[in-house]
Amino acid sequence: MNALQPLFNAITVIFIAVTMFAAGLATTLPTLRAVFTDLPLLLLALLANLVVVPLLGWAIAALFVLPTAGFVALVLVASSPGGPFGAKLSMVQKGDVVAGTAMQVLLAAVASLTFGPMSSGILTTAEVGGGISLDVAALVRTVAILQLVPFAVGLVVRHCARPTALSWHPVAGVVSNVTFMMVLAGMLLGSWRDVVALLGSRTLLAGFLLSVVAFAVGTLLATGPPTRRTTMGGIAAVRNVGPPLAAVGIAFGDEQAVLGALAAVLTSGLAAALPIAAVLGRGRDGGTA
Repeated sequence: MNALQPLFNAITVIFIAVTMFAAGLATTLPTLRAVFTDLPLLLLALLANLVVVPLLGWAIAALFVLPTAGFVALVLVASSPGGPFGAKLSMVQKGDVVAGTAMQVLLAAVASLTFGPMSSGILTTAEVGGGISLDVAALVRTVAILQLVPFAVGLVVRHCARPTALSWHPVAGVVSNVTFMMVLAGMLLGSWRDVVALLGSRTLLAGFLLSVVAFAVGTLLATGPPTRRTTMGGIAAVRNVGPPLAAVGIAFGDEQAVLGALAAVLTSGLAAALPIAAVLGRGRDGGTA
C-alpha cells in the first residue's frame, strides 16, 4: 500500500472534489433558499447531524469498548454528516428528493468547518490512545478547500450556465461513483488484514448500530410529512467519507489500522441504511421530485 499511497491520496482528493462539484451542479439557489428559510427543519437537522449523532458515536464507541482504531474511526464518521449517498437513499425510499439533496449539500458544507473541532474535542476528552488530538486548523482548511470550493464552482455554473451544468452533471456523477468505489476498494485492499481482523468484531456492530440510530434520530428530529422526515433520517444515517479520510491523512499518517476500521464502519453503516430505505420505498407509490 505504501507504494500506491500517492495514487490513493490523489483518487481520494478527486473523489471529494468531484462529488461536491457534482452536488453544486445539481443544486439551485431556490432549493438551498427553501432549506435555509425552513428554520424548524434546518435547526433540527443541524442539531441531529452536528451534535446528537457525533455524541451518539462517542457513546457507542465507549459502550462497546472499541480498540483505538475502531474508536477513532467511529468518532470521525459520526462527526462527518452530508454523505453523497444520502441523496441516493432518498431516491431509494421514494422520499423528498429535493429536500434531501439540498440538506445533504448544506450539511457537507457546514461540516467542513465543524468536523475538525467536534471530532478533535471528542477524541481529546475521551483520551483515546493516550489523548489523540487533531490539527483542527489544518483539517478545517483542507476539508473546506476540498468541499466548499468545488461546490461553489458547481453552483455558479448551474446558476450562470444551466445547460452546461445539466450536461456536465451526469459525467461528474459517474466520476464520483467510480472514484468512491476505488477509494473504498483501496481502503479495503490496503488494510485487508485489519479489515479481516474486524470480521465479527464490535467495530462492525458499532458502525451498523450508529447508522440505525442515526436514521431514527434524523427522522425524529425533522418536520413535515413522513416522506420528508424519513428522508432526513436517511441523510443522517449516511456520513461523509471525505473529512475522515482527510483526518486520517493529516493526523494519523494514513495509518492502516485506522483506514481498515474506517472502511469497516462505512460499509457496515451502508449495510444498515440501505435496507431501511428499501423497505420504506416498497410502501410508497412515489416521492417528491
